[in-house]
Amino acid sequence: MISNFIKTIMEEDLKSGKHDKIITRFPPEPNAYLHIGHARAIITNFELAKCFDGDTILRFDDTNPAKEEKRFMDAIINDIKWLGYTPKRITFGSDYFDEDYNLAVKLIKEGKAYVDDLTKDEMKEYRGTLTEAGKPSPYRDRSVEENLKLFEEMKEGKYAPGEKTLRLKIDMSSSNLNMRDPAIYRIIDKEHAHTGDKWKVYPLYDYAHPLQDAFEGITHSLCSLEYVEHRPLYDWVIDNTNPPSIPRQIEFGRLNIEGTILSKRYLKELVDKGLVTDYDDPRMPTLVGLKRRGFTPESIKEFVLSTGLSRINSEIPFNSIDHFLMDDLKLKVNRRMAVLNPIKVVITNYPEERIEYFDFPNNLENEELGSRKISFSNTLYIEREDFVPEKPNNKFKRLSLGAEVRLMGAYFIKAESCDYDENGNVTTIYATYDPETLSGSGFNARKPQGTISYVDAKTCKKAKFNLFESLLKEDDNAELPLEERINPESLKVVEGFVEEAFDATPEVKCQIMRNGYYSNDYTSKDGDIVVNRTVSLKQSFK
Repeated sequence: MISNFIKTIMEEDLKSGKHDKIITRFPPEPNAYLHIGHARAIITNFELAKCFDGDTILRFDDTNPAKEEKRFMDAIINDIKWLGYTPKRITFGSDYFDEDYNLAVKLIKEGKAYVDDLTKDEMKEYRGTLTEAGKPSPYRDRSVEENLKLFEEMKEGKYAPGEKTLRLKIDMSSSNLNMRDPAIYRIIDKEHAHTGDKWKVYPLYDYAHPLQDAFEGITHSLCSLEYVEHRPLYDWVIDNTNPPSIPRQIEFGRLNIEGTILSKRYLKELVDKGLVTDYDDPRMPTLVGLKRRGFTPESIKEFVLSTGLSRINSEIPFNSIDHFLMDDLKLKVNRRMAVLNPIKVVITNYPEERIEYFDFPNNLENEELGSRKISFSNTLYIEREDFVPEKPNNKFKRLSLGAEVRLMGAYFIKAESCDYDENGNVTTIYATYDPETLSGSGFNARKPQGTISYVDAKTCKKAKFNLFESLLKEDDNAELPLEERINPESLKVVEGFVEEAFDATPEVKCQIMRNGYYSNDYTSKDGDIVVNRTVSLKQSFK
């Protein structure tokens, strides 16, 4: 991992003896699927700890049982494993509920916390504004004995949600609104996945998080930039509870992706309204969606690391990741021929009953991947964009009437004529081939107009191709309803053909030559091949 300001802080802390080991944590709330923005936090925490032979803990922030589900916990564990990381251990915020509660009682006894009867709206009104100081709650001066009694009754379930809260007694005139007597416990009448019905009161994040960091010996608590204003409260909780260790909160900028929705609320809305198929829809920025689309953990990791770390938020185009995917796969995967928008070619001077097979490398840049057989007969399919009846200009290096091209790994063919339908679209090309021009024969008497790919119509397999574009319109307006922001061209499904050697196994990746990198969908199988386009290659002519 390249140097950054957090890595420098960790180096200095180790050198000074402040810490003898670096321990970080990733603390997601299990109420949604992780997305590419979360990947930055995961990778940053694990990679920084790894730089110093340290550890990273996965801690689920399960302090709100009203929103959390086991399926999200399972998905988060799987996502982290898929990215290639293994936490030192997996913990839960609820593991520390007893300690959290006992320290809250201690704060009450010291006159630093009180039970408040203000409603949520009243509390907001009393808090004041950025330019006006807040005013104290009328319940702020309750006695220690009364506060202890009320807090115990809150725990026993004697009050309804919202009826009472426990607040810290700090400073209602502070310039930082987070320090104006923040709430640290609220009532939630819902069974918890791990603690059952033991608790009726649950700690809020700003109170529970610093304590849990301290209980686990976290040395550097890394979080996004919006928590800068929360750091004084983080430090106050640590300073006033005297926990077993003292963690340090450090903030870094968020990584925002242009034209991409990273809000949990909006991602849920996309699914709930049926605007996408599910959280693993390949158009989604979720890690499960990116995986299904065909992105590799290595490509995501290198993409995140390349953006560096800074104290400011940054925004980059989503297609910035494309380079890392191509760089990761170019020597790893087989290359195959496929035709997504087919047009038939009949070779009139090739024997109708004959099929030839040629050896062709699986990857022209990596001979270790071996070779396969590609077939050739008198009936082929080529891409419709590879043919125009009349050559438009000298930059067009494909097939046109009267011109020759090489079919990749096979022969030269010359287009002699073509048929049209009633709309003027070419339906069939009639061509001739030169048997002296077989690839590898050394023939160089003349130069073809270009080289194009093909599939043999007699041996190829049918396939369905999912072609993805940005989920949001190019001129996206965040003020509009979500339904109106969706790009109607974000998914295009086309039916074409793949060569005989194509492997239909789910998640198998390949480069479709001259087209892009593709990954077989989870539903793909022999006889029903479904392929997702991950990254498109730049076309040489448009």
